[in-house]
Amino acid sequence: MMYDLNIAWSPSTTPERLLQTLSLASSLGYNTVALSHTLELPFPANPTSPFPTIPESTSSRKLPTVLRRATLPLSDPAASNYRLQSLANVYDVLAIRPLTEKAFQNACLTLDIPIISLDLTTHFPFHFRPKPCMAAVTRGVRFEICYAQILTADGRGRANFISNATSLIRATRGRGILLSSEAKSALSLRGPADVVNLLSMWGLANERGLEGLRSIPRSVIVNEGMKRNGFRGVINVVQVATKEDVGNLKASLEDDEQSAGTDTGRGESRENKAKNQKRKNGDVEGQPLSRRQAKKMKLAARASGVDKKKS
Repeated sequence: MMYDLNIAWSPSTTPERLLQTLSLASSLGYNTVALSHTLELPFPANPTSPFPTIPESTSSRKLPTVLRRATLPLSDPAASNYRLQSLANVYDVLAIRPLTEKAFQNACLTLDIPIISLDLTTHFPFHFRPKPCMAAVTRGVRFEICYAQILTADGRGRANFISNATSLIRATRGRGILLSSEAKSALSLRGPADVVNLLSMWGLANERGLEGLRSIPRSVIVNEGMKRNGFRGVINVVQVATKEDVGNLKASLEDDEQSAGTDTGRGESRENKAKNQKRKNGDVEGQPLSRRQAKKMKLAARASGVDKKKS
């Protein structure tokens, strides 16, 4: 399955434009997408989901599974940490877009968020250092690279994107990279193979690129779902076993024990027969021969040797 966890959405997006983008994403091979709403500071005290109702797939138009995501611009980490839990209850996925070096360091080392999304077309006043970036990857935080940014940027923005993407891939060693589009229209979407080839030009291996479209976004969705539905290690109670299921299980276990006991008894009887036969032949494992038995065996061997010579 292919994922695109960042399709840009705003309240001004028309339903026709949204349906066109979703249908094209499905035709390109994306099975699950996330509509990303960029919030503005200050964050609302009682947030509600602003997304419209997505129509179901029809025979003429197939749509992917749609998730709801919030992208939070962050400059002062202390001013918005306490709002993250309330936002996590409304949206399926949360992402942080740090604007300062302090916010970036805090997002890498301490902030409990799944995605660090960066606008790579801007010039950052700091460098992507391996130590905080690898610490974030170890914690399970993923760095998002949005390829549509370079398609809509000017010449300076494209140069910044290439430089920042190369530095980020080098700092993370290609690990924990999440690939998304941040497409504002259907024209900015690209197929998975094109995205992997594009990022390979800047140092991201093809295997890492496929992980950024498959396993990494899937792990983000699964982990966020566990956070919302789980409580103190208990994730969910799927189904309670009925009395008939318990009775059938006990009966099957008893049948297995009886068959195992029968096989064991047969094996023991065979072993006893073999031991009795060995006793008759005078060969018992674990017991040394007596002097009388050894003498008889020597005399029998000599007699057989003499008979052979005479013949």
